[in-house]
Amino acid sequence: MLVEHGARTVWRGCACALLLAGAALSARAGDITGAKLDERVSVGGAELVLNGAGVRRTFFRKVYLVALYLVERKSSPATVYALPGPKRIRIVLLRDVAADRLVDALTEAIHDNCSQEGERGALSDRVQTLTTLLLGLRRGTRGDVITFDWLPDAGTVVGVNGQPQGPPIPGEDFYRALLRCWLGERPASNGLRAALLGRPQ
Repeated sequence: MLVEHGARTVWRGCACALLLAGAALSARAGDITGAKLDERVSVGGAELVLNGAGVRRTFFRKVYLVALYLVERKSSPATVYALPGPKRIRIVLLRDVAADRLVDALTEAIHDNCSQEGERGALSDRVQTLTTLLLGLRRGTRGDVITFDWLPDAGTVVGVNGQPQGPPIPGEDFYRALLRCWLGERPASNGLRAALLGRPQ
């Protein structure tokens, strides 16, 4: 579970770095830092393959593992965005994380990777929905799994430990904005982006 909202202004700048910065490991399947990675998963009735995964570290501490699943492997952000069918971003917490820090990191990363002010405005209500869903949880503890699934007929489904959180968030532009947190032109870690794209480190 994730922790209550508070002190967002203090943590806002550092939270984005905490979410995205650090060393990354490319992966195909197996175990990374004790977190199991499946080679294939089923999402929305489709079989997805592991495109890549990376471990985010900060201050020499492992914070979380993030993995990207697609209907077929792709090696560039543009081809990931354009690929039709379901997608999954899977985050496994490797230590406790406060909800407000996670939320601030996501919202700042979305903002930083939106190229136009109009795009930010178009996403704002849905970003607020995501914020509300995540802050409604109590505390993120080691081993918790957060998923962001793109279902073409529904939208973005947010899951925590296998349980959907609220209704789907509509719009492929919103899911693309989430992907850009890690794959966009302004990620704090180019290494983590490369790992998710299955590129050698």
